[in-house]
Amino acid sequence: MQVYFGNPHRFGLSGCALTIGNFDGVHLGHQKMLARLRDEARARGLPSALLTFEPHPREFFAKGLPPARLSTLRDKLGYLDERKLVDRVFVYRFNHAFSRMSASDFIRTVLVEALQTRYLLIGDDFQFGADRSGNFELLAGCPDFVTEAMPSVLVQGERASSTLVRERLEAGDLEAAARLLGRPYQISGRVVHGRKLGRTLGFPTANVHLPHRRPALSGVFVVSVDTPFGVVGGVASLGLNPTVSDTPEYKLEVHLFDFGHSLYGQRIRVRFLKKLRDEARYETLPDLVAQIERDADQARTYLSSLQRENA
Repeated sequence: MQVYFGNPHRFGLSGCALTIGNFDGVHLGHQKMLARLRDEARARGLPSALLTFEPHPREFFAKGLPPARLSTLRDKLGYLDERKLVDRVFVYRFNHAFSRMSASDFIRTVLVEALQTRYLLIGDDFQFGADRSGNFELLAGCPDFVTEAMPSVLVQGERASSTLVRERLEAGDLEAAARLLGRPYQISGRVVHGRKLGRTLGFPTANVHLPHRRPALSGVFVVSVDTPFGVVGGVASLGLNPTVSDTPEYKLEVHLFDFGHSLYGQRIRVRFLKKLRDEARYETLPDLVAQIERDADQARTYLSSLQRENA
């Protein structure tokens, strides 16, 4: 998979079969759209391509209170590449000038001149351009490429969408979120130095850097973690840590079971398997330790049951 940042004019690329969107989380709806795009691209002898934006337009317009993002750009690109879902990805910077581009200018300068679009597949509710004035009818009238609409993808009767995934994660329904995503929800990041309080409490943790101010879920979870030393089960806290911290910054802290390696500076991937509880404030550190012990016991029991099921 090839990734292009900025104006692709300088790369001298040939035509492509294109889809457009944020593809936050790359859920099953996104995956099925990319599968159809790939089929259409092959039939036309074209590479398949995705046009996406950074930052997420909703983040740009939200300013001080951005919505929770499901995946970083790095994770999104990594998943697309791992699954070989698309041949090319064009990442456009979403800024004020881009947000004010008219729908007709977007078609001419971006789709036709820059990306050399020959086939375009969009969602059935796709809108674009300043004031979201562009729609399917406008695109279908362009003679330079063929435009088709992808119907909504239903998962157990519900329309797969990034918004619905966020709602399920916020509600703690990780099973429903996993059904929509086609995999457990996950966050990856680099392990950084923290206060090392967990070590003094008997539960050392890997502190994972969170690139976004507001994660899509919070609480205490059973997790499975990809590390440079293999896959390890554990228990994780994602939130504000009200007992020991008074800052407004979210923290992801992971206690790995039966693990003795240093992870500082390493990237790990945390899969959220089951929510155990919401965050809570405890009056004393011994109260907190007692709760962590209960959380760890529940997490071990859950992971053991998964192993028996998969045996």
